Amino acid sequence: MNMPPNADDAARRAYWAEQMEQGYAMVEKLIAFPVEECGERFASLVDAAAAANVEMLFSSSKIAGDLDRVFHMRESLVDDVVTIGREMNERGWVLKIEDGFRSLEMQGQLVRKPVLFDTILKKCIWENGGEIPPVEMVFRRAIVLIANIPKIGTHMSGSAIDISVFNRDDGSEVWRGNPYLEMSERTPMRSPFVEPEFIANRLAITAMMEAHGFMHFPFEFWHFNKGDAGAHILTGNPAPCRYGPVNWNRLTNDVTAVADPLTPLNPLPVIEKEIAAAMKRAGVTPLIPSRRSCSPRPPSGPSPQACPSGPPQAHPADPALSPSAGVSSRRDKGR
Repeated sequence: MNMPPNADDAARRAYWAEQMEQGYAMVEKLIAFPVEECGERFASLVDAAAAANVEMLFSSSKIAGDLDRVFHMRESLVDDVVTIGREMNERGWVLKIEDGFRSLEMQGQLVRKPVLFDTILKKCIWENGGEIPPVEMVFRRAIVLIANIPKIGTHMSGSAIDISVFNRDDGSEVWRGNPYLEMSERTPMRSPFVEPEFIANRLAITAMMEAHGFMHFPFEFWHFNKGDAGAHILTGNPAPCRYGPVNWNRLTNDVTAVADPLTPLNPLPVIEKEIAAAMKRAGVTPLIPSRRSCSPRPPSGPSPQACPSGPPQAHPADPALSPSAGVSSRRDKGR
């Protein structure tokens, strides 16, 4: 028997909020995890796949603005990805790399990308019962959905890829319930709101990735990483990880650790301005909600409290920012 629409929506909201808080708990673990940056250089996934005669695809979309995607990662990980690509070819699949390394500039712009920021805001409004959420709540969700702190973003470590998979015979996508990328209660790898046959596809792809050490980020079905804090946490390895956020010089291939990996790429005042901009794009007068007590940044002390729903100073949301306006973006996102 199907749930009444209101009950189903409540269940989806509850699951979404639960997953976001679990994601935030993961962020806190990432913040605290020890990193001993090894300085390993980068290599090209495109060149390696061509040299190995492995059929792979690479996204042609921009990551943000005029910034091209960078299909490079730590050189010792490239062979593993090519091996996975070869095994997928043998299975009748083609691995598509949607995204690879991101510089701090790329990641910071990605957080502010209108289509993505509008989606985050829509989901926060939906989670918040149709009211404009506190700034801190949007900041908190943005940290989970699009890493806003270098230390938690494994793309900035050169140790992560976002992927899709296609069939070799007809070019159709091996369907995972939604395209890359989706930002909803269907996004977590094992979401109960995704059909079983599509969960099976997600898990089959994940098994091939994890057989070579690329662990899946539980809250995004397309994201896999290896050798960094996230992978160590997910595999229960307490040893310091080799890969942390780095600045990479593409001309010299020199790698240097980010000096302050805990500084948010977009601090609270910037997020506040983005909320106002999103409201303006929706054609309404920007209304900035009062700041609440929930923490905008994972502290070194006790865990922050989640932002309460339905803050008394919040304003009703404009229909243009309701979830029905759309929450899926096909091209850009990720940690």
